[in-house]
Formats: sequence, C-alpha cells, structure tokens
Amino acid sequence: MHKAIPPIAAVAAALASSGCLKGAEAADPKQISDSIKAQEAQWQADYAAKDINALAGHYSQDAALGGPGDPLATTDVDRRKALQGLLTDPNLKLTFAADRIQVAAAGDYAYSRGHYSMTMTDKATNKPVDSTGSYLTVYKKESDGSWKATEDFITPGPAPAAAAK
Repeated sequence: MHKAIPPIAAVAAALASSGCLKGAEAADPKQISDSIKAQEAQWQADYAAKDINALAGHYSQDAALGGPGDPLATTDVDRRKALQGLLTDPNLKLTFAADRIQVAAAGDYAYSRGHYSMTMTDKATNKPVDSTGSYLTVYKKESDGSWKATEDFITPGPAPAAAAK
C-alpha cells in the first residue's frame, strides 16, 4: 500500500501543474479588468445603437437593475421593459466610464464603479435634460467564461471626479 503513494502523488502533481485540477489556474486581475473595460465600451455602443437584445445580453439570468424611482428589475422581462423605456426616448444619450474596477481574488466576481452623463426627455416639459451621477455594477463570471452584470445600480448627483490613472 505504501508503494502506491509515490505514483499517486506524482499523478496529482502532474495534474496540478497542468491546470487539470479545479482551482489550479490563478485569476489574472488585469486581464479581467481589461475585459470589463472592453465590455463597458461595447455596452455604450449598444446603447447608442438602441439594441435591446445586445443590452439585455449584458445581464446574468438573476441580475438586478435599479435606478432612483424605478422598480427593481430582476427578471429578463422586467429588465427589458426598463431598458426599452430608455431606448424609446429620442433624446437618449448615455456615456459612462469606470473610475475603479476591483476583481475578487478567486476571479469569479468583479465590480466597476464609475460616473455617467445622460440626456433624456423630461416628461413634464418634453425637453431634453442632462443629468450626471455614479454607477456600481457587480459582475460574475459565467460558466462559459463570459462576464455578466448581476447587480447594476445608478444614483444621480454630481459625478465624482474621474480617478487618477
């Protein structure tokens, strides 16, 4: 029985060094951060194109989308309804940028905190109104390796100064 231990240990060591054991690969925070930055750039392009399917595709199945005065959207139908409400506004313009992206040590979650500027039609005056504020988006790594927003919240107010690079 003791003679079987060295071969078993050798196989385990080989599997671990080749990355075949679960958890053997370390997360690369810079790569994940860069991926989220690229995804947020695409997200802005999807808003500009008013592409509801692309926008809905940025969210995980169990995602929550929330903004001041709006009901929390926690289903695909509710998220699409909230997004469609924005997309039908002819004055919609939205830009946003991350001031900080943090990645969990395990590489399975990350968040992006940043600032936004938005133009929308004021329902009372029917005129374009500009607003600014902050956002917080929590991402989780999906089983296919993609990153999806699982929590996405905005708060109006003065946008914080962009973080120094």
